[in-house]
Amino acid sequence: MSIDPRDEAAVAAQLGRPPRSIHAVGHRCPCGNPAVVTTEPRLENGTPFPTTFYLTCPRAASMIGTLEGSGLMAEMTERLASDPALAEAYAGAHEAYLEAREALGHVPEIAGISAGGMPDRVKCLHVLAGQSLAQGRGVNPLGDEVLDALGEFWATGPCVDPDAPADPETAG
Repeated sequence: MSIDPRDEAAVAAQLGRPPRSIHAVGHRCPCGNPAVVTTEPRLENGTPFPTTFYLTCPRAASMIGTLEGSGLMAEMTERLASDPALAEAYAGAHEAYLEAREALGHVPEIAGISAGGMPDRVKCLHVLAGQSLAQGRGVNPLGDEVLDALGEFWATGPCVDPDAPADPETAG
């Protein structure tokens, strides 16, 4: 699948490097830029890539980094161990992730492996938020909690301008 060159430019500006193996925009921010891209399960160079829903918005990513530094991942993992209903819903999010990736292509090396620590721990809040943005609220309860903590991360306007010339310091 091809991606609009303007979206590809926005993602490159967000990441500070050319994007790899984008299948589609998984979620578009209200500002108009991609916030999550859906990536192919195997990169162009043949490397298996389990992160199907890749959060690209640097503003959201930075805020999530702060949440990760606060100990939220450990707290969520503890809750999974003590709350059977939450654990069941999180296991369902794992299955939804696997199904979405498998629909893009089968990669035996990562079969059964989702991302972010699913299904029984929390290892990366970026992945959980990316899944909630791309697949919608109600799929990943912990991803939804991350989105709730972020609030309206886009409210101050676009995180990048895809029409701006590339910064020679970060290009290439």
